[in-house]
Amino acid sequence: MAQAALQSLATRFGNVALDEAEVLVCLGGDGFLLECMHRVLTLGIPVYGMNCGSVGFLMNPMGEVGLLERLRRAQPTVLHPLRMSAYDGAGGLHEALAFNDVFLFRQTRQAAKIQVEVDGRVRLPELICDGIIVATPAGSTAYNLSAHGPIVPLNANLLPLTPISAFRPRRWRGALLPSTAEVRFTLLESDKRPAAAVADFTEIRGVRSVVVREDKTLRTTVLFDPDHGLSERIIAEQFAE
Repeated sequence: MAQAALQSLATRFGNVALDEAEVLVCLGGDGFLLECMHRVLTLGIPVYGMNCGSVGFLMNPMGEVGLLERLRRAQPTVLHPLRMSAYDGAGGLHEALAFNDVFLFRQTRQAAKIQVEVDGRVRLPELICDGIIVATPAGSTAYNLSAHGPIVPLNANLLPLTPISAFRPRRWRGALLPSTAEVRFTLLESDKRPAAAVADFTEIRGVRSVVVREDKTLRTTVLFDPDHGLSERIIAEQFAE
């Protein structure tokens, strides 16, 4: 469907190289939109997504009619990524950005043991779990929601911190952190209980510690139809059956 739509749109409106574009029209699903957001991060080009996938939470409806007018009327939403700094067993540093979330997840049958620090203060000396998520507001409706984390409005300046299948402390359901917070995860017994760290589609295995913070120096603008804004969809999602 996406390839057919590409051919039709290119024939009707033309197509240019990315470095010559004023707007990037993304045809696909939420995952491909995330890739496009990363691709234009240093170019300053807004992204307008049209859904050719399945869920398409971040996408506008597919349609060629009136596309230029839709682009002119589209409402911009500025998103800042999370920056993940992951250290492996050899002390190597791996950095990646995430517009949805950064999460840790166990690599073997054994649960991970993770120490959680927020702004230099240990908040959980030992979390025994399958993993843990730091999500952006835009990403709070993705993996975070599936793990029973809270949905966060875009302008709330909050980051959900959500455990994945927490075993101890059994009743800990997560936390809401200010967007200025720096979160550090330290893997306990990492040789016996290895874990991977994932930032959107970048995965680092065998991490020993991971630092996550929002990077306000970077931004991507995503365009939405006036009656299909992301803020409204995030609110509506909280009342979905």
